[in-house]
Amino acid sequence: MKSEYKLFAIVAGFLYVAAAVYGWWTWYDSPVHRMEWIGVVALILSGLLCTMCGGYFWFISRRIDLRPEDRADAEIAEGAGELGFFAPGSYWPFGLALAATVTGLGLVFWAPWLIATGSAAILVTTGGLLFEFYTGSRRGVEH
Repeated sequence: MKSEYKLFAIVAGFLYVAAAVYGWWTWYDSPVHRMEWIGVVALILSGLLCTMCGGYFWFISRRIDLRPEDRADAEIAEGAGELGFFAPGSYWPFGLALAATVTGLGLVFWAPWLIATGSAAILVTTGGLLFEFYTGSRRGVEH
């Protein structure tokens, strides 16, 4: 996880520097010396998102042992074997994407009934995706 949090930290740092340079550049290039705030805010929020992901990976990397990817003396064969449990085919992600699309369309056309319907569908499909292996025919699947 060390390589992941370092990568996110580098990208976050780049985004913060880009936000500062973009803000200065738009202020300097404007005839009335005004900064273009939308791009600056988007770059800062993108940097914050990368900071959050990097912080999560940093926090997790302190709690687990070093993986072969994180050690310089590791051999390729150390990474062989089972990688983890991956869910077989599921329809819940499609339903979640459809619910998000309905909610997004409700926001675009400002239809409160469509926003409410899509939000309820998001909650239902998120619950279905979360509890997929605790109910139904896949209940006994070992992982």
